[in-house]
Amino acid sequence: MTTSRTVSVEDRRRAARVLAGSCAAELAALWDQWPTRPSVKFVRGPEAGLVMVQGRVGGNGDRFNLGEATVSRATVAVRPEGAPEAVGTSYVLGSHPEHAGLAAIFDALLLTGERDRVLDTVIEPLRRAQAEREAVRRSQARSTAVDFFTVAREHE
Repeated sequence: MTTSRTVSVEDRRRAARVLAGSCAAELAALWDQWPTRPSVKFVRGPEAGLVMVQGRVGGNGDRFNLGEATVSRATVAVRPEGAPEAVGTSYVLGSHPEHAGLAAIFDALLLTGERDRVLDTVIEPLRRAQAEREAVRRSQARSTAVDFFTVAREHE
């Protein structure tokens, strides 16, 4: 299958962010519904390990080591029937090897003739769901905001 849509580096970054921000159950459900599963070979992982998280003073000043975070990673090679092999990678915050493996599979599928299907049936619905959850969280946080200026004026 050929397609006019190409996946740029920025599109792939956005997709990786969406895949990492989803949960393993969402990805597993989407993978279970996938109509034409390619052969999948794990090149690396899935495995969990630690990374050093760095911060910056004031957001853009000197770097300092903030601490360690657990990260799961996976690299897979997928080969759709009659198509060349594609390699996908994922990194997921936390100890979630199954999540990293599924995210790597969808990342690899972005580099095949299945990219339109991945973008339309996996990435975009997950992105919308994440945006809705974030809107609810922000709304809940706003509802608990206190205007300290008003509180201070009440005591004058």
